[in-house]
Amino acid sequence: MKKVSVAIVGMGGRGRNTYGRMLQRIDNAYIAAIADIKPDALEESAKEFGIEKANCYTSAEELLKQPKLADILCICTPDECHVSQAVAALEKGYHLLLEKPIATTPEDCRTVRDAANKSNSLVVVCHVLRYTPLYSEVKRIIDSGEIGEVVTLNAIERVMYWHQAHSFVRGNWRNKALSAPMILAKSCHDMDIIRFLIGKKCQKVSSFGSLYHFKEENAPEGSTARCKDCPVENCIYNAYDLYLPLVHEDSTWWPANILAADPTKENVKKAIDEGPYGRCVYRCDNDVVDQQVVNMLFEGGVTANFTMTAFTNTGERGVFVMGTKGEIRADFKENIIHVYPFGKEERHIDVTTLTDDFSGHGGGDIVMLRNLVDAVYNGEAPSYQISESLESHFMAFAAEESRLSGGIPFDVE
Repeated sequence: MKKVSVAIVGMGGRGRNTYGRMLQRIDNAYIAAIADIKPDALEESAKEFGIEKANCYTSAEELLKQPKLADILCICTPDECHVSQAVAALEKGYHLLLEKPIATTPEDCRTVRDAANKSNSLVVVCHVLRYTPLYSEVKRIIDSGEIGEVVTLNAIERVMYWHQAHSFVRGNWRNKALSAPMILAKSCHDMDIIRFLIGKKCQKVSSFGSLYHFKEENAPEGSTARCKDCPVENCIYNAYDLYLPLVHEDSTWWPANILAADPTKENVKKAIDEGPYGRCVYRCDNDVVDQQVVNMLFEGGVTANFTMTAFTNTGERGVFVMGTKGEIRADFKENIIHVYPFGKEERHIDVTTLTDDFSGHGGGDIVMLRNLVDAVYNGEAPSYQISESLESHFMAFAAEESRLSGGIPFDVE
């Protein structure tokens, strides 16, 4: 059987841990080449996936200098790299799986869109929530007309206290000058799923939010710049307590595998001792918000509200959809969709009965990847492409403009 070839750039995180491993479960695809600027990530990935040295490259740019190496290129590099790498790949004729965000400015997002339109390539942005069993079923119920016309939607993203500390205080997305504002880097997923469920164009956005807690004025008395030297006991953000319990002989879990390509107790401890993930969460160079609310006005007067907060114990999303004939309540933590048609018997859908694979973003990653591979294999269009992802980015940009302007509404364009 002919197989779809895939190259992956950025093996230090989702490139290896998600797409690389999931591609091994897809019968009609294989990994043809990989690239990463970190030698250990490249070496460990090559070993895990059986990639010959000749097909391993020390950067995305080095890989993109070669003749076209695969049918699909997965771009899993830092946010600021996306535009140059995506445009270069499209000019080479690659189909793309592009990690969100598309780019960090509206102008660069349009540049990637224009390059995609100019090429004959498929571009799927990793707005993975669209592909999850939970949100797919919520969308199916909405489109069936069972709850009438959608009037109001409320959504929440519970980032979780230690996830905020890992990714958005100590990690790669901590500073908007280095990556993007929180509403884009993390919550363009949520802007996209809100737009997807409502199915209408967003017209205006207003937003409030701030960096409320993770700043020096809130540091415990006597604390130091690094966990290694800190005398404060029972700190909930102590890096050793957060990461080391995740390293086991038979299993290593995210986010410990971000600290070291092949995590052991020893090299994770060394990474905490010496690297960015051992810094005090109150004394980092972070400036992205840790809580934000967004209000949205859609065509026809439909309204939506979104809350992103770091201050939760678990990291799940939830959504309430209120229509003219009923409402839907759904939550990733519970994994049950509650449907309440007005004046009729309520019903409850156990999402675990809809699929037997919930790996990666509630089961969405594998569906998204298979969807693109099958589209390339069959010469068809995938379910969603870059044009549908662009509007959610513009919603996020407008939300950030509004937040910085004190909540003044901004048009989405």
